[in-house]
Amino acid sequence: MSQIPAVSREWHLVRRPQGWPVAEDFALREVPVNAEPAPGRILVRNLHMSVDPYMRGRMNDVKSYVPPFQLDRPMDGGAVGEVVASAAEGFAVGDHVLHGLGWREYADLDAKHATKVDGSLAPLSAYLGVLGMPGLTAYAGLFEVASFKEGDAVFVSGAAGAVGSLVGQFAKIKGASRVIGSAGSDEKVTLLTEKYGFDAAFNYKNGPVAEQLKNAAPEGIDVYFDNVGGDHLEAAISSLNVHGRATLCGAIAQYNDTEPAAGPRNLVQVIGKRLRLQGILVSDHAGIQNRFVQDVAGWLRSGELRYDETVVEGVENAADAFLGMLRGENTGKMIVSFTR
Repeated sequence: MSQIPAVSREWHLVRRPQGWPVAEDFALREVPVNAEPAPGRILVRNLHMSVDPYMRGRMNDVKSYVPPFQLDRPMDGGAVGEVVASAAEGFAVGDHVLHGLGWREYADLDAKHATKVDGSLAPLSAYLGVLGMPGLTAYAGLFEVASFKEGDAVFVSGAAGAVGSLVGQFAKIKGASRVIGSAGSDEKVTLLTEKYGFDAAFNYKNGPVAEQLKNAAPEGIDVYFDNVGGDHLEAAISSLNVHGRATLCGAIAQYNDTEPAAGPRNLVQVIGKRLRLQGILVSDHAGIQNRFVQDVAGWLRSGELRYDETVVEGVENAADAFLGMLRGENTGKMIVSFTR
């Protein structure tokens, strides 16, 4: 175990982005490290941290389901690390834990907000992706919110991302009749069909989404898992069969817009088709955590489930990793690994 340093680097939001965030909206600052945590607390050396699309919304000063980031304060998010000092019962130096104080090298936190993880079951970074929040989002969104059943045809947007790539595979494992994905490059389209087992996939930049979806799913779809919003949601509404269900997980196409979204312009179809469009917040589904881990760990062991990570090295590159994720530069989960 490395010696505890006197200072830690952490990322602060210093300006609220207008439209697309830029590097000048963030600052990497040094802060003192308390090597002796208070009773009930632990000090964690972060090994890996997560950058996720939802963090863009937290940069706006608006009331939402999660509080906005505060200016000139450290940002936060999922991280996994090693306990280097403990004043909490049940946590020993050397334990690996999952917690919510990412965007920094060292985290001093109440042990109640840390969960021990086992690096022998899966790589530690997997607890930020396939076995973590994105994995549970995919699992709950497909099986609980969209009420997936065997034989359903499923369309996933943002299908090469951390959540979307899992949704499509979960659907295939549980007997979907057809799984279609959209992604933003020809390389990602190939990945969806050749590695993740999607039946069809298309590059949304190559033509109108509605047209490409109809060609990929001529008999329509029963479930749509939406990570993108905008024209993808509009296209899915057109292709959904009667009593179709859509899980609205994200709208990354609109996160950086400064003008209101133009649509979907075909919401009237929701009435005649008796569609169900429902949002998902992963925090509502903590009750199925054990079933999720059991199922997904089993699928990983059997080789039925595959996952990718895009790893950026160094805390100093975390803001660039976040901006790259917003631009779609990641395949699977975007992880920042700390090397210091």
